[in-house]
Amino acid sequence: MSWQASLRLDYTRQGDRTVARFAHEGPLRILQSLWPEGDAICHNVLVHPPGGLVGGDHLDVRATVAAGAHGLVTTPGASRFYRSEGAAAVQDVQLQLAEGARLEWLPLEALYYSGCEAQNRLQMTLAPGAELLGWDIAALGLPVAQQPFVRGSVRQHLELQGAWLERGRIAADDRRLLDGPLGLAGHRCLATLFFCAGSEIPRPRREALLEAARGVIDAQSQATAGATAPGPQVVAVRVLAPLVEPALQLLKAVRRAWRPLLWGVDSADPRGWAI
Repeated sequence: MSWQASLRLDYTRQGDRTVARFAHEGPLRILQSLWPEGDAICHNVLVHPPGGLVGGDHLDVRATVAAGAHGLVTTPGASRFYRSEGAAAVQDVQLQLAEGARLEWLPLEALYYSGCEAQNRLQMTLAPGAELLGWDIAALGLPVAQQPFVRGSVRQHLELQGAWLERGRIAADDRRLLDGPLGLAGHRCLATLFFCAGSEIPRPRREALLEAARGVIDAQSQATAGATAPGPQVVAVRVLAPLVEPALQLLKAVRRAWRPLLWGVDSADPRGWAI
């Protein structure tokens, strides 16, 4: 039996506090709201109790952030796309931010098991003045457990409406992509951290973000990474690593460097990341 689950999450500003409300169908939940940084930023953990997706499963997430609100969403652990008998497992996320809204979309890594048929889509719609800091982390197979990614495929879709679109398909039998020097070069974790704005990012601000990211990248040696501005509304850090851990640690470090530059707030991690 396949799981069909949906979640609607809405952040609004009530006085000085950002509050979250949600409605769901099926096994998809938001845990209790927390304000570890004060009332302005509302932290939430997105939970999928079954723990993974198989062929035919479909997770549908819609999040909106109203003007002046600042939400942060993470997960308690990795999401998993298991082996499929043919049907695709789909995760579809749509984020919509009003003018002056902020969102941090920080789910932990997605693990793609050998034999999966996975589709992972993230679409963002930002009004002028809205800003979003997020990432997408994909790990192919379970190399430490000696379970390489040898069958199946992963389709990725990452879009800022009207400004940035990246699509890709990773097939387990595409050795040129997986192992070639112009592809993943033998790495099995690929990740992108992105700052997206609803308006053009002023050049001095964009350059400051790139400089901060490159400083973090230069200080580490376990992952291959680079920082770019693929469009006037986006700054991105791209990472290749043999395993999840060095990629995730690098993205966390860049996020810590970016938050004070972007919004003048502390660089503290969400509480759940320390568990």
